Amino acid sequence: MHKVHINTHIKNHYTKAQLFEDILERLKIQGIDPDSISRSDLSGVDEFHVRGAEVSREIAREINLNGSRVLDVGCGIGGPARMLADEFNCEVTGIDMSHDFILTARKLSALVGLGEKTEFIQGDALELPFGNGLFDIAWTQHVQMNINDKATFYSEISRVLKENGIFIYYDIFRTGKEELDFPVPWANDPSISFLGTILNMDTILRNLGFAKIQTTDQTENAIGFFAAMFERNNKIGHKRLGLDLLMGDTTQEKFGNLLKGLKENKIVLQSGIYRIK
Repeated sequence: MHKVHINTHIKNHYTKAQLFEDILERLKIQGIDPDSISRSDLSGVDEFHVRGAEVSREIAREINLNGSRVLDVGCGIGGPARMLADEFNCEVTGIDMSHDFILTARKLSALVGLGEKTEFIQGDALELPFGNGLFDIAWTQHVQMNINDKATFYSEISRVLKENGIFIYYDIFRTGKEELDFPVPWANDPSISFLGTILNMDTILRNLGFAKIQTTDQTENAIGFFAAMFERNNKIGHKRLGLDLLMGDTTQEKFGNLLKGLKENKIVLQSGIYRIK
């Protein structure tokens, strides 16, 4: 019998009924024809992580993705998967615990003509529903903060990678034991927030046979991104397509607390690339 790893409270945090319909409604308000929606039209909500598609694209350019089979662990509503498939000519499978996110990801991919190059599966990151060695690249953005069992999380990623496979991450890490102010985008309170440290992740990955290729501190870029975002939101309001569809009425507070944590050096943002030996 399979173990049940998914925390119900975490799953509820990412439950957003009628999300696809809400996205279409926002697009209609902006005057966008639902029958001719493009990937760029979805950019306001498509990527649920700091700096969105901009940083995903930057990271993707660091390696050769052409023709590769990619697994996006914690894929959200599929924005990064669609971007990778469309712009970097690869086949992407996304997995996420949220039924609403997966349903929306499938519908959005079909809507923009990427249904054949992307696949989305509801599942558990701690028990990936794939055989050993199936993927050339595993990709994850803003996921480990909701996962307490880091060893199993990274072990499963290692298991599904081919020999010499690449692991790419973009994530938020704690610098010490100081608590953040809540709510934040991934948790309304500390009970579902499990921020790890960079050292702990590196130790686990090396023990699994990974070798570090490169890491990049993304913290200052994130601080600048939030400053621009708050200024923009004050000007245009909340009728446009935005991440408030995923985070609700406390979106500004959540981002504000995240920015405060970055400025106070309680947390850092880092991207990195490791290769399995």
